Amino acid sequence: MSQSNKTSDGKSSGQHIKNPTELLPYLISLWPQKSRTQIKNLLTNKQIVINGKTVTKHNAIVKPGDRVAIAAKQSQVSGADSELFTIVHEDNALIVINKQAGVLTIATEGEKTRTAYSALSRYVKQQHPSNKIFIVHRLDRDTSGLLVFAKKPEIQKSLQENWNEVIIRRTYLAIAEGVVKEREGQIRSWLHENRCMTLFSSQNPDGGKLAITNFKVVRRSAAYSMLEVDLLTGRKNQIRVHLKDLGHSIAGDRKYGAKTNPIGRMGLHASHLEFIHPITREHLKFKAPAPKKFLFLFCEGKH
Repeated sequence: MSQSNKTSDGKSSGQHIKNPTELLPYLISLWPQKSRTQIKNLLTNKQIVINGKTVTKHNAIVKPGDRVAIAAKQSQVSGADSELFTIVHEDNALIVINKQAGVLTIATEGEKTRTAYSALSRYVKQQHPSNKIFIVHRLDRDTSGLLVFAKKPEIQKSLQENWNEVIIRRTYLAIAEGVVKEREGQIRSWLHENRCMTLFSSQNPDGGKLAITNFKVVRRSAAYSMLEVDLLTGRKNQIRVHLKDLGHSIAGDRKYGAKTNPIGRMGLHASHLEFIHPITREHLKFKAPAPKKFLFLFCEGKH
């Protein structure tokens, strides 16, 4: 089977592989211009990627059809910017980050510099002064978790225009007030926006946008429920409105009916993201673990 991949320096590498083989000898045959030491360093520095996942073991098995590439060596996110997010994945086309709660995706009139966009812009310019970053989607200030940025405008356009087709999974963890009795379910309604820019839910489709949310209870305490929420549509404030409809507003979300704020922020976290890479067409999977404050609410004896 023929295999062709793009390395981080843009050069094309091709190699035929008919049977499973160990990674190190495969890499040596794939890139003969590199020394054995150089290739070992790539593994050590977490720059070898197989099917979109970083691999460090020399004896990992490469199978026919696997995509092998060299990921770009990452610069360090510097100073105060490192407190805003961590980089989960980076390649020549895009960056996936785990954003902290309290951080804006993009600047507002009141905050220009302490945003994910501004910090990532500074980060990519460390690699080259002409580098830029482009927003693909957003998370609310108080929502933590996985967020995607493009490195080129054509990548941004491709992802945004084909969002429903390329997104395979988009899952959030939500801390809902009260005990949600149903183990799982689906909420389906049309969302409308009033003059105060607040969304409300209706079964009347006229002028609204269809929103569909699946939920599953993963933890319960006497006062709260942790839900795993899957978006079948990606509407503004969709989860927040739908959990209000359910009668269990997201903790800390006063705008949509919350009466408590046990963790000092809104209890919403973008935990899982799967999508098709716009260039390589690889199926990428990312996970951002539940924040410790979420888990602490369900420690025995806390409620």
